[in-house]
Amino acid sequence: MPIGVPKVPYRIPGDEEATWVDLYNVMYRERTLFLGQEIRCEITNHITGLMVYLSIEDGISDIFLFINSPGGWLISGMAIFDTMQTVTPDIYTICLGIAASMASFILLGGEPAKRIAFPHARIMLHQPASAYYRARTPEFLLEVEELHKVREMITRVYALRTGKPFWVVSEDMERDVFMSADEAKAYGLVDIVGDEMIDKHCDTDPVWFPEMFKDW
Repeated sequence: MPIGVPKVPYRIPGDEEATWVDLYNVMYRERTLFLGQEIRCEITNHITGLMVYLSIEDGISDIFLFINSPGGWLISGMAIFDTMQTVTPDIYTICLGIAASMASFILLGGEPAKRIAFPHARIMLHQPASAYYRARTPEFLLEVEELHKVREMITRVYALRTGKPFWVVSEDMERDVFMSADEAKAYGLVDIVGDEMIDKHCDTDPVWFPEMFKDW
């Protein structure tokens, strides 16, 4: 049977004794966020709100965003991406499982040199799609025009942050393109494959993980 969200002991600053709190609440306090579902308004507001709060609390220490998502709403994904570019701390993006569609766009939005994919992660990019194809003809034509503008904007971001020519990204986005972690690195979607970081830091301080992981 489902166990729900695990609870762990955590001592809130100022309290003498630890209390049992949700695991994710502890992780948030350690500046570690999770995008582990389809991208919709609720999770977008949750993640962007936490990013802004953590930036206000500490504008220097890095924030870590773990991604395992099939993608989701276009505008919601762009909201997360824009927030990542706005807050003052650097954002590590770490893909485990899959980052597809808008999730790959968010993965791409991490600080350059701080975008990581675990060795068996899968990354997929494709062109944005409309959810309003049943609209009447005039509205449909307006929707197509808007979608074309958004597609061009997203393509330019991919091209700028991967270093690929615009036309290459545009052609790739005509279909679903699945990549391994190594292929995503070669494409420029991520900078590091996870096992490279483990090998690099196995005998040193793992600066790429939050403070709470350093004793693991």
